Amino acid sequence: MKNLIKSLLTLIIIAPLHLKSAFAQSEKTTPSAYISIGPDAGIPVGAMHHRYDWSIGGSIQADVPISGKSLYFVGNAGFNNFFAKDDAANPRDLQMLPLKAGLKYFAAGNFYVQGQAGASFLFNKGKGGYDKSTAFTYAPQVGYQFPAGSNYIDAGIRWEGNSKFNTGGGWNNFLGLRVAYGFGL
Repeated sequence: MKNLIKSLLTLIIIAPLHLKSAFAQSEKTTPSAYISIGPDAGIPVGAMHHRYDWSIGGSIQADVPISGKSLYFVGNAGFNNFFAKDDAANPRDLQMLPLKAGLKYFAAGNFYVQGQAGASFLFNKGKGGYDKSTAFTYAPQVGYQFPAGSNYIDAGIRWEGNSKFNTGGGWNNFLGLRVAYGFGL
């Protein structure tokens, strides 16, 4: 009788633990990171507007949760081609690779604010008439993530500033739009 009571108590204690682990494995898990890939477009402003009409490119971004579902670390890499104006002194397109990292915060539902900083690397510095191949870059952005099944469409507008590509030159700023398809890993 003593062994039967011990066995029943053991079963009562262990059974819920096994059931909990079995149900936990069947529940949907939250991805440990998200990836989004998509095209970028931009309109140069300020000093950059005098040499370039518009830009097109693409980017890939990783979002890693830091605090629940509201704060994320983001890393972004892309390519931008700025099309030179025909009447510019040196009508060569500007091609750069921006690498940025920062934070994304979901302020209300799927609406977010994001800030990133990093460096932009010029691919054609000599042909474009520039004497620097790297510039500091920063990019505040606001956007919205539209649900698409278990994935999402990320649409954001940003101001991207790049420091001088020429000694004594001006900042190279543009207003950008990013529309990307995102999925969890």
